[in-house]
Amino acid sequence: QVHLVESGGGLVQPGGSLRLSCVFSGRTFGRYTMGWFRQAPGKEREFVATISWRGTRTSYAASVQGRAFISRDNAENTLYLRMNGLQPEDTAVYYCAADENNVSGGVAVVAEAYEFWGQGTQVTVSS
Repeated sequence: QVHLVESGGGLVQPGGSLRLSCVFSGRTFGRYTMGWFRQAPGKEREFVATISWRGTRTSYAASVQGRAFISRDNAENTLYLRMNGLQPEDTAVYYCAADENNVSGGVAVVAEAYEFWGQGTQVTVSS
């Protein structure tokens, strides 16, 4: 069974940066497409970023394009999300997710593609 644990959230001032981490355990990390999603209060969960098995392909939501950078360290079984220029509208619970059925080794931008989810880490952007 895959287990995902996010960390790195917290309170950040507008314009600030942070790096979220997601530690993967239970299976072979390097065979999973990974993604980050977020859910703000009163809103549906939305896609943020995704990365392929080997990290050679990535995709981002338009709302974070140019400010977010997803990466992975397959040797350390860890997924990262670096976000710069944070704004209050980035406030949300951020979740990492794992897709074990992406046989092409590509990316996945819809939540329904992911079988495993972490518990989330809160990011609050406020002055």
